Amino acid sequence: MRIIILSILLAVFLSACNTSHPLTNLNDHSIEYLVDEGETLEDVKLSILRAGQSLGWEMTPLKPGLIRGKLNLRAHTAVVKIPYSMESYSIIYVDSINLDYDGQNIHRSYPRWVNNLKVRIDDFIARR
Repeated sequence: MRIIILSILLAVFLSACNTSHPLTNLNDHSIEYLVDEGETLEDVKLSILRAGQSLGWEMTPLKPGLIRGKLNLRAHTAVVKIPYSMESYSIIYVDSINLDYDGQNIHRSYPRWVNNLKVRIDDFIARR
């Protein structure tokens, strides 16, 4: 009985130590309901730039409709591309340092960082 309990506790402990989650990109997140009439693609771009910067992301416009975001936290770096239009935007993984990306899974903090960015972008677009 003692061995069974120890085995269960060990399994729970080891599963709690897992620091990776499946990587999923945010694809074509609709913003049509957030964009007011009269707003331009430039307004959407500025909202994305300001939202990212407010969270510590380095945001770089690459061309119309595309922004590169880079987040440096301690020894971790995440790089994403953000294609956008008047109807939607995406946040797509590009590269990372010290996030243990293995082609499918990534450090458990990355999805939270991307979700925080999505929420902040939506908030900035809605407030324009």
